[in-house]
Amino acid sequence: MPLGKRTLWAREPAVGDSLAFERSLWGQGYRLVAGTDEAGRGPLAGPVVAACVILPRQCEAGIFKDSKQLTPERRLELVGRLRALPGASWGLGVVSAAEIDRINILQAALLAMKKAVQDLAGLSGGLLPDYLLVDGKFTVALPLPQQALIRGDSRSASIAAASVVAKVRRDEIMAELHQQYPQYNFQQHKGYGTAEHRLLLQAHGPCPEHRHSFKPVRLAIAAATDGRTGEDPR
Repeated sequence: MPLGKRTLWAREPAVGDSLAFERSLWGQGYRLVAGTDEAGRGPLAGPVVAACVILPRQCEAGIFKDSKQLTPERRLELVGRLRALPGASWGLGVVSAAEIDRINILQAALLAMKKAVQDLAGLSGGLLPDYLLVDGKFTVALPLPQQALIRGDSRSASIAAASVVAKVRRDEIMAELHQQYPQYNFQQHKGYGTAEHRLLLQAHGPCPEHRHSFKPVRLAIAAATDGRTGEDPR
């Protein structure tokens, strides 16, 4: 899967208005403006999850912020508000740890966002957004007008909302994986490379939900292999 094409914004909307990009596009005649973002690029385990969100024009600017700036409780509250917001809709995309290992994390993140857009389209009878705002440097491989926004989750309400939805769904998945693999305490650290997680990874070795292409996991695999063969890992 090739990288999405990077695009440039011809005229930067007003700073400080989280709906400025959306309003500019609405003013140009784009009716369904969506934002997409992912959660889970950095963890050592679990999937990368993306969301694609369409906000209604009457949405209050400033409600949604980058999910990393919010507590878990606040994220859940915002998802509840999004569900209750007339005209709001979203889709989700999930790419597994095994697929991340196969295609690399950047391509996996782009693929998750593509799946989220397609999921949103499926929920709306196959209708793709008129315009897509994408967090990051690259757009996704879909035939629709789109713009990549660096730090988009702090500049666009649609992208910020997508970051919240994606983070909440990924946390739910990691809680489910905790039930399957309780020895790693996924529910606590969500697969991120905390000191606790690294110690548990060393103690138990990786499970199928770990990203074997990530260096700490590779080192744990090597250490376990050396231990079985009696070799000195140094």
